[in-house]
Amino acid sequence: QVQLVESGGGLVQAGGSLRLSCAASGRTFSGYAVGWFRQAPGKEREFVAGMSKGGGNTKYADSVKGRFTISRDNAKNTVFLQMNILKPEDTAVYHCAADSPPFSYWIRTEARQYDYWGQGTQVTVSS
Repeated sequence: QVQLVESGGGLVQAGGSLRLSCAASGRTFSGYAVGWFRQAPGKEREFVAGMSKGGGNTKYADSVKGRFTISRDNAKNTVFLQMNILKPEDTAVYHCAADSPPFSYWIRTEARQYDYWGQGTQVTVSS
């Protein structure tokens, strides 16, 4: 079992920045690929960013490329999402998730493929 707890959300003006954190406990975190997803009211949960087990590969949704950066500190069992140049359409509840893909370099983008989830943290971007 892996327990995930997100933090760092809040209210920010368009163009601003936030840094989300996801603290993991339980099994060795380095054995999992990690992903950030978001869900806005009335919409499906969507993939935002992911990082492979070893941290060598990253993947981003087109809507956040060049603005968001995912990183992880396995020694601290924490994954981060740095969000810059925020837009009102980035408003959502952001969740981190852990996955056990069959290959170490894989980053999966479908929420149903992830095994463990945090409760989420609200990000609101005002125009």
